[in-house]
Amino acid sequence: MSDTFNLKRFGLLLKKTITERPTQTIGVTALLLILSLTLYIVAKNIIGFNAAQNLTFVWGLAGGGFFLASFVFNYFNSNASGSSYLTLPASYFEKWLCGVLIAGVFYPVIFLLFYHLMDVLFVAAYHSSLDPNSLFYRQQYDSVFTFDLDGILAWKVYFMFAMLTGFMLIGGLYFNKTALVKTAIAICIFLAILLGLNWFTGIMFFGPIKEAGIYDHVTLEVGKAEGVILLPAGIEHFFRTGIAYFLPAVLWLSPLLRLREKEF
Repeated sequence: MSDTFNLKRFGLLLKKTITERPTQTIGVTALLLILSLTLYIVAKNIIGFNAAQNLTFVWGLAGGGFFLASFVFNYFNSNASGSSYLTLPASYFEKWLCGVLIAGVFYPVIFLLFYHLMDVLFVAAYHSSLDPNSLFYRQQYDSVFTFDLDGILAWKVYFMFAMLTGFMLIGGLYFNKTALVKTAIAICIFLAILLGLNWFTGIMFFGPIKEAGIYDHVTLEVGKAEGVILLPAGIEHFFRTGIAYFLPAVLWLSPLLRLREKEF
């Protein structure tokens, strides 16, 4: 039997993790879906369909993934539960993979299926409520459509999900208690440092600047006019690729190393 991974042993660990703590896995997932449904209903009546779709998708996937991930490795809230978890007959890789599957595969798949079904039903109900004889029927009909899960906004939210969930998986292992709050604070500090370094770099090269996008562009004031300086295409591609793929990979793999440290 492999010391690193055994399918039967991993299956037992995954089953134990889900069934032993149903409130923290199934219950939290159900709660997040209910809150997403509630947010969609309330928001569409206040700010309209399109904005409600966007808001619910961002909160439900990125925010929900972050919240659920805080429960994945919360065994370390106490020394007793942490020690018990570390002595389970499973490798550190299997424990990491179990957490990754729950937070990074099961939840997003369940949420996307639920969200799309909910969205289709509400849009269909709206379309059926319109008066076909109305002068503005076609305009009203075309103004509301289902959210594009392969659109630009959707991919931005997928990236947010990968980043926030990755941060939370790390936080659950490094911050033994109140990991959710401490990780949220750590993310704010990280963003503040990143923005500060980016702003300082812009000032160092261009002097006073009006606005700076993180490793993307700077906006300068020239008299009463404004000018935008973009990163060269090659450098921009390097940073975008690193941020989109390398950084999330580091965040998701770091808990594996941390689990190994805790076991040894």
